[in-house]
Amino acid sequence: MYKSNDTEYSSRHEDDSAVSHGSPTVLGALILSLVFLVGVPGNLFIIWSILARIKQRSVTTLLILNLACADGFLMALTIFFIVYLAKQTWVFGEAMCKALFYLCNTNMYASIFMITLMSVHRMVVVVLPRRVSSKVSRKIMKRVIIGTWALVMVISIPSLVFRGVREDIDDKERNTTKNVCEPNHALPQNVKFHYTLETVVGFILPYTVIITCYVLILRRLRKTQFSRKVRSEKLILAIVVMFGLFWLPYHVINMIQVAAQWYPEGKDRRKLLEISSKSRAVTSAFAFISSCANPILYTFAGKSYIRQNGFAFMARLFEGTSLDQTRTKKSKDTEGLSIADSSNGTGPPLVSAKMAVKS
Repeated sequence: MYKSNDTEYSSRHEDDSAVSHGSPTVLGALILSLVFLVGVPGNLFIIWSILARIKQRSVTTLLILNLACADGFLMALTIFFIVYLAKQTWVFGEAMCKALFYLCNTNMYASIFMITLMSVHRMVVVVLPRRVSSKVSRKIMKRVIIGTWALVMVISIPSLVFRGVREDIDDKERNTTKNVCEPNHALPQNVKFHYTLETVVGFILPYTVIITCYVLILRRLRKTQFSRKVRSEKLILAIVVMFGLFWLPYHVINMIQVAAQWYPEGKDRRKLLEISSKSRAVTSAFAFISSCANPILYTFAGKSYIRQNGFAFMARLFEGTSLDQTRTKKSKDTEGLSIADSSNGTGPPLVSAKMAVKS
């Protein structure tokens, strides 16, 4: 544990986890509580549906499984932050402070990278359908997924290094203190490096790849007479948009905090640091919502199967992805554009769901 010092760079204005008795903290606790109640069972249901109900898993199903694992694990961690916000002090010790925020960053990177891989795979299937067979594609993707998890564990190390528990004054009159789990950047350069890395690698670069993929997909679709089947991309696109909307405020605060480091000591710097300090609890809690939103999206996408398949509706929705690549070989003009039916080819097409999944 380290203590706050007026001459030390790590002042309370830099804190992105310090809690107060104000409304932002209360709002953050409420958001995290709802996220926990919806996100944990929702993502566990997705994992169960894929592992227990689907024998032949398509590339998209594998990616959705890994996305659900990342999201579900992140949701399970929210209970610690709910306690933190409720008690107004960190009670879990230094090691847990570092480990929990490291795991949060790991799963943040894993989520956006899995979504990026979905977009890249959709682009390959639609634009270059004959280049990779479904079997080879699954084999390659499994290796890519393992490599992705290894990568996110490495690039999340700064959140492990630049994090610690600080003793802060809680009530000056009563001379009481509280423990705060916060960044312990010793120099302004550390702040710039840490938050710029998070935003560039965890948001800007992945979204650049995603946007490029969808531009290529739409260009390909417009060249065919089956442009109506653009609906087959809607679920993945909805996942992309949902993640972006919920994480954008968090990364905006990152950039505000980085921008503050370029200002000399003065009113402008203090204002930017005050904005970032007061907004962290809410924007961080808001970002967690993206991890519980996907089960809701899948439920809406597969609602046409609920009456017929009951609790197996999610598996029925994902089952349709297993034949996408084989069906794309039927016609040169319709490569990568067909909507997969069920594994026996007689089930209702996924286009009957308002947003369909493809491998």
